[in-house]
Amino acid sequence: MQAWLYTLIPAAAAVLGAAVAVNMRPGPVLVSAIQHFAAGVVFAAAAGEILPDLKHAGSPWATLVGGGVGVAAMLAVRTLERRVKGPVGLLTVTGIDILVDGLVLGIAFAAGAKAGFLLTVALTIEVLFLGLTVANELGEGGTSKARVVGLTAALVVLLPLGALLGGPVATLPAAIRGGFLAFGLIALLYLVTEELLVEAHETEDRPWVTAMFFAGFLLLLLLDELVG
Repeated sequence: MQAWLYTLIPAAAAVLGAAVAVNMRPGPVLVSAIQHFAAGVVFAAAAGEILPDLKHAGSPWATLVGGGVGVAAMLAVRTLERRVKGPVGLLTVTGIDILVDGLVLGIAFAAGAKAGFLLTVALTIEVLFLGLTVANELGEGGTSKARVVGLTAALVVLLPLGALLGGPVATLPAAIRGGFLAFGLIALLYLVTEELLVEAHETEDRPWVTAMFFAGFLLLLLLDELVG
């Protein structure tokens, strides 16, 4: 199955998350728990699937260049997020995040079907959270429920677009694929450390909420074992 078809799963999750959020807004503790869980799942996917393939790519220079481009891209997103405020800023930054998610998923499928499948699971949870976030922020601004869900659905179109852009990586030489894997690894680590966990700690820490990170991490490890 083509990588972009798998993006329909997290895309549907994002729209579902938005639909739920506009009708039953989750509290900050529940949102923090979801963020911790999503961070654990994404971190496990990065460490367990992307990193091993990158280590066997056999090209330190490609890793350095790809990783450097990844750092620069993520810092550019961070700068944009700080400078552009309001609904337009939210939609712009979220759209970039979703496009990068799709790109990373396409790159993961270039590394192998198993890596792509497990990353699909991880990004489904992460994009579900993005749907909740967009719905909460736009809902507080007075945007109608139908418009909130519609805008979320429009944003998630960027997922299959990103996957299509990342798909051709599979046809490239191993060294160049390593550079793209390094980019994808940096993007996932940035997502975990600078977005999900930072926002998750904006509410008061609770032991069970913190434990959700490790629950997500262990869940993906177990799924990895079951998939074989």
